[in-house]
Amino acid sequence: MSVNKLNDNKLKALLKKSVEKESWIADGDGLAIRAQISGNLTWYYRYRLGGRDTKLERLLLGKYPDLSLSAARKLRDKCRSWLAENKDPRFMLDRDIQETLKPITVKDALEYWVNNYAAHNRKYPEKDRSQLQVHIYSKIGSIPLHMADRRHWLSALEQITRKGSPVAAGCVLQVCKQALRYCDRRGYATSTALEQLTIPDVGKKHGKRDRVLTDVELGGLWRLLHSNEIQTYYQDMLFLITVFCARTGEVRLSTWDEWDLNAKLWTVPKENSKTGERITRPIPDRVIPWLEDMRQRNKGPFILGEVREPDAVSQFGRRLYKHRTLNHGEGWSLHSLRHTFITKNADLRAPPHIVELLAGHELGGVFSVYNKGEYLMEKKQVLDRYLDRLELLAGLV
Repeated sequence: MSVNKLNDNKLKALLKKSVEKESWIADGDGLAIRAQISGNLTWYYRYRLGGRDTKLERLLLGKYPDLSLSAARKLRDKCRSWLAENKDPRFMLDRDIQETLKPITVKDALEYWVNNYAAHNRKYPEKDRSQLQVHIYSKIGSIPLHMADRRHWLSALEQITRKGSPVAAGCVLQVCKQALRYCDRRGYATSTALEQLTIPDVGKKHGKRDRVLTDVELGGLWRLLHSNEIQTYYQDMLFLITVFCARTGEVRLSTWDEWDLNAKLWTVPKENSKTGERITRPIPDRVIPWLEDMRQRNKGPFILGEVREPDAVSQFGRRLYKHRTLNHGEGWSLHSLRHTFITKNADLRAPPHIVELLAGHELGGVFSVYNKGEYLMEKKQVLDRYLDRLELLAGLV
């Protein structure tokens, strides 16, 4: 079967003369032009969704000469490609037209990810949205996604680094790459502009957060927690993080129903655990009076009395080393208290797997599959020994 039978001369000749009856003139591979008595020439793509016995479909492509011969052939080839992928050309062409008339923008694509994925699978989707709003939407958010090439993305991301936040630039890049891959997998929109970019191209990776407080610094912090020099909210939070090697989120979101003061157990539910597994920690006897005092002061369901935003809590933690009572020379974060707990307990010869369980880490290998023991007595021994160390360093004994 021959293809590309028509040419512009023949089509122009058809325009100049009127036909006595409607006729169809094939160009090949499903493309045909309909010549009407009115003198109009209209392109159609003719196809069947199944075998020869299925209905012949006619898909209107456009009028000649508004739609040129070469453009009509490109549409025909696109329709044939869709058919080869078992996609209906009518639906696909309509989708293409809609995207052309109202294209999916960079903001549309990233918001699709925030609303459909991040909102259900990430802990702080509003933080993701806020970062995207500041760094991406305000710069390239209105650009159609298919027109946003690598230079557009680089311009926005490199601006974050120029403002002094290279780590944030790397984080935003990772979020955007994840979002675009999600959009592609879901068939919402496609862009490969970020695929070849890595964090060093726009900023830098998180450094290892391995700062460990010295004995002098740890003793000073423990004395500070037994004074009235910081807000009660942060005093309580720091006390619990330091004693239990807890993550900030575990304490920040903790409710009183997790704490059984009679059984002396704190059970972090799966939804508040980073690993998705429940964490059980015994409560040392000398911690009970502090908790009872907290219960008197902090009304409502939350152990700290309220839930503060993670950014505000992190910012407080990053500045604490400058407190006039501490005046530590090197900065540290709230996460450093976990590193300190793990390191100091290694010095105290605590069993590593007990320390890992207290930290809420997953144990590897077969151990994690078959060993479901709580080791409550061993955990309590580690916590009591660490409290002894804190009180000794602070000079409180």
